[in-house]
Amino acid sequence: MSTVADKLAKKSTHKTSAKQVRLRLVYVDFWSAVKLSFLAAVALAIVTVVSFVLVYFVVSATGLIGQADELFSSFSDGSFTLSTFIGLPQVLAFSAIVAILNLIVVTVLGAVVAGIYNLAVKVTGGLLVGFTSN
Repeated sequence: MSTVADKLAKKSTHKTSAKQVRLRLVYVDFWSAVKLSFLAAVALAIVTVVSFVLVYFVVSATGLIGQADELFSSFSDGSFTLSTFIGLPQVLAFSAIVAILNLIVVTVLGAVVAGIYNLAVKVTGGLLVGFTSN
C-alpha cells in the first residue's frame, strides 16, 4: 500500500535526463582552418628551434663533438674536423630553416585537409556530433 507521498518520493529520486542535440558538421571554413593550422605551425616551429638548441647544448656539454672530431681526424689525416661545421650559429640556422619549412608545410596541410573535408561532406553527409546539456 503505497501512498501518494511514497510515489512522489520515488519520482524525485529519478535523475532528470539531460537534453541531447545531434548536429552534423557539414562545412569547415577554409580561412579558419588555415589560421588555426598556421598557429599550430608557429607553436611547432618554436618547439623545433628550442629542441635543436637544447640537443646541441647537451651534445656539446657531453663532449660528443670532440670525440667525433677525433674519429673523423683519424680517418682523414686531420684535415676534416666536425667542429668546423657544427657550431651554435650553424645549429640555429639549420633549425630556423627546418622551422620555416615546417611552418609552410603544416599551414598548407591544414588548408588541404579542410578542402578535402568539404569535398567529402558532399558524399558522406558530414560528421555527426552529439551535444548534451547538464
